[in-house]
This record gives sequence, C-alpha cells and structure tokens, in this order.
Amino acid sequence: MAVSTSLRRSGARTRLPAPGRRVRRRGRWPLTTLLAVAWLVGISVAAVAAPLLPLPDPATQDLLARLQPPAGFGGMLAHPLGTDQLGRDLASRILAGTRVSLGLASVGVVISAVVGTILGIVAGYRRGSIDQAISVLIDVQLAVPFIVLALVALTLFGTGLVVLIILLGLSGWEQYARIARANTLRLRNELFVVAARAVGASPARILLRHILPNEVAPLLVLMTLHLTSLVLLESSLSFLGIGVQPPTPSLGNILGDARNYLQIAWWLPVFPGAVLLAITLSFNEVGDWLRDVTDPTTRQW
Repeated sequence: MAVSTSLRRSGARTRLPAPGRRVRRRGRWPLTTLLAVAWLVGISVAAVAAPLLPLPDPATQDLLARLQPPAGFGGMLAHPLGTDQLGRDLASRILAGTRVSLGLASVGVVISAVVGTILGIVAGYRRGSIDQAISVLIDVQLAVPFIVLALVALTLFGTGLVVLIILLGLSGWEQYARIARANTLRLRNELFVVAARAVGASPARILLRHILPNEVAPLLVLMTLHLTSLVLLESSLSFLGIGVQPPTPSLGNILGDARNYLQIAWWLPVFPGAVLLAITLSFNEVGDWLRDVTDPTTRQW
C-alpha cells in the first residue's frame, strides 16, 4: 500500500501488459523470417510439383534451342529461364535439382540427428568408458576436415547416391552428440530424473520419457542450421563432379556445367546460384529465429 501510494503521489505510472497483448507480441514473426519461410515453402512445393507444371522435361535435349537466353532477354516464353548447352530447359532443371539437393540434405540431417543424439544421450547418461570412447570419436571428427574424408570415401567407394547419403548423414553428427551429451549431463541429476530412477524406471524409459523430450528444442535449431551446411556440401561435391552424377540434376552439377559458359550464357550460373543462395540464407534466418524463440534469455515478451 505504501509503495502504490508513493507511486500515485509521484505521478509515475506502471503499465502491465495485458495477457492478449503478451501472446500477440510473443507470436509475432519478423518480416525476414516470414519471407524466408515463404520462400522455402514455395520452392519446396514447386520442386515437388515440378512434374505437374507446364515445363519441358529436364532431361529432354534440343540442340536447335541450345543456349537460348531467358524470356525478356531475347528468348522464348516456352523456356522462361533460358536453355543450357544441350538445349534443356533451365527452369525445369533448377526445380529438379532443388528437389534432389533438398531431399539429400534432409535425409542426411535426419541420419546425423538420430546418430548424434543417441550417442550423446548414452554418453551423458552412462558416463565412464562409454563416455570416453564417444568423446574420442567426437574429437576425431572435429579434428579432421570432413570434406577430405568425403573425397577419400567417394574415390574409394564410388559416387553413387547411397554413398553420398551415408556421407551426408555422417557429416555433423558430432554437433548433435555434443549438445545432447551436455544437456544429458545437466538433466541426469534433476529431481524428476532422480525420482524416476528411485521408483525403478529402466534407463531406456528415463532416456525416452524424461531426457529426450528436453533435448528437442536445441536439436531442432541445430537441424535447421545444419540443413544449410548439407545443401552446400552436396552442391560442392556435385560441382566438383564427385557428387550427384548426370543425368540426375542437382544445383551443384548445374553450376558445374555452367562454369564453361560464363562469358556467353550468363543465365546458366546466375539463376541456379541465386536459388542456392536464397535457400541457404533462408535456412539460416529460420534457424536464427528458432534459436531466439527457444532461448529464454533472448525471448521477447
């Protein structure tokens, strides 16, 4: 009463946010995040639905229409983004390549997240020799550049899609393992875990029902950011000719084929490069937003 009376006398006003206003402010998305999500959803839907769109087949060659510029720059409306050196429609190839690149990156992220999370949780909960062995594997993975391991593996085992998926799945698992291990070390001594252990819950039940749900938020943020790395890794390998092999298109090998025509066909590297750049920037923006939302220290109310 004394505090409120003094505040009224001094003329100061205390304004508490209304519950409705608080929810609206917390749920408000930044414009850049909205644009990033809209772009990712749009390009993903277009890539999946590309066979249904009125575009030529990405593998159909027409040497009489080779290296035609985009529509509006002297080209035809039948090829809105122009054609490549073999007369293939660039727009349909970009959509098909986006579908391949995003599909491989998504599968690789799932494999990395599952492997790294399982190893990290087991290491943090069991401790002892298991923790030491997994920590050594993490240190080895961090010490050796993965691009070197990928080049060696693709040279020894070939450039098939199965080998490429395995390599993408093994790329970055140590990041998930480190986060899962650190969170498990923190959670294993919490009261709800100690209570579950006291009533006789098995380690598997404790890990699945009590520890794993608390790992979801940081791992989801990491998965979003990791997608960017895998898209760039797959594109780099395909650009070098050791990733996705023709006639299957990907953003990387489309850019790799375009490097010999930079001076006479500017549209060949510009459009697929712009799509790749927009995808990576969008994933980074969404990942940063998820990190801010899930981190209580940076959450805006």
